[in-house]
Amino acid sequence: MSRTEERDNGSADEGPAGSLAHRVPDLGALELLLAVARLGSLGAAAREVGVTQPAASSRIRSMERQLGVALVDRSPRGSRLTDAGALVTDWARRVVEAAEAFDAGAQALRDRRDSRLRVAASMTIAEYLLPGWLLALRRQRPDTAVSLLAGNSAAVAQRLLADEADLGFVEGLTVPPGLDSAVVAHDHLVVVTAPGHPWARRRRPLPAQELAATPLILREEGSGTRQVLDAALGGLARPLIELSSTTAVKASAIQGAGPAVLSELAVGEELATGRLVRIPLAGVPLRRSLKAVWPTGHRPTGPARDLLALTRR
Repeated sequence: MSRTEERDNGSADEGPAGSLAHRVPDLGALELLLAVARLGSLGAAAREVGVTQPAASSRIRSMERQLGVALVDRSPRGSRLTDAGALVTDWARRVVEAAEAFDAGAQALRDRRDSRLRVAASMTIAEYLLPGWLLALRRQRPDTAVSLLAGNSAAVAQRLLADEADLGFVEGLTVPPGLDSAVVAHDHLVVVTAPGHPWARRRRPLPAQELAATPLILREEGSGTRQVLDAALGGLARPLIELSSTTAVKASAIQGAGPAVLSELAVGEELATGRLVRIPLAGVPLRRSLKAVWPTGHRPTGPARDLLALTRR
């Protein structure tokens, strides 16, 4: 059979048995051989690499079978390398040094990755939850520089998919295509008005139909708050005012511009001090899940993984 025919028929040289992984001893075995050469004792070498002496003997025998040559002469006085063993040891030293350089390079890449964290978050999470999470992360990783990009849920997804963020947080009903997610918290939306608004004097809960038909101070399209409200009410009237931040919506409602629907997280202080009044709503639960998101198939690592863990405590 010709060499071409051997290749076409999948000869051993082309198959798994011919790969380096099957022909070259692993790093652990090479490190053990180097320790034997340096210490002159299989027992001492075993202790140095952290294995038992029987395990070390077995590893040396396995390496000798793999290479087809004797590497170590064993005697009551200790262990010494054969001539072939001395030659293999020289080669092994170069392999281990190359592996150490590889490991150092990989560690440098990890250090560079771990020195920064880019977070993208929708407005409510960015303003009311992330500060506490990032403070806890700073205690764990004081050398990690964190940058925060705040925007609506659609903008968060865009930044993640463009590799402009390492981890995102959104408030919408659905997770955009191309992202995986995990629920990190739950939130309620509440209807609020200034104390002088007619709804503030209501004695009965506000019907959902009336809320849907009323022009409201709303966040822009693409915001999680607006998505949840629109879905819960089956549609919304044309906005009274459309604003790009939770803070702006809240300020407009306090000034009496009209009613708004905001996260319970965002209006706790204003409700407690009477600057806003909560309007009970009949028949429609405005509860939503807050989610961490990341590109599909790329589970967070390094500081992004640690931040995700902190959100669940």
